[in-house]
Amino acid sequence: MLRWHLQQGRSAIPKSVDAGRIAENLDVFDFELTGEQLTAINGLDTGVRGGPEPADITVDTWGAEIPEA
Repeated sequence: MLRWHLQQGRSAIPKSVDAGRIAENLDVFDFELTGEQLTAINGLDTGVRGGPEPADITVDTWGAEIPEA
């Protein structure tokens, strides 16, 4: 997904504290996805949210304390 973001001109900020994962995150500059691969990944977006709308998550609707970030 990091390679896809880069090729689309988007910024991606991966996060990890594991050295192996960090190395994997940096290993995206020696290849490019094909047009067919980009199209396939782009086709995964159905336009339908997989979870609740962020504005709908409140203490009342969530039923639990929502800690501040």
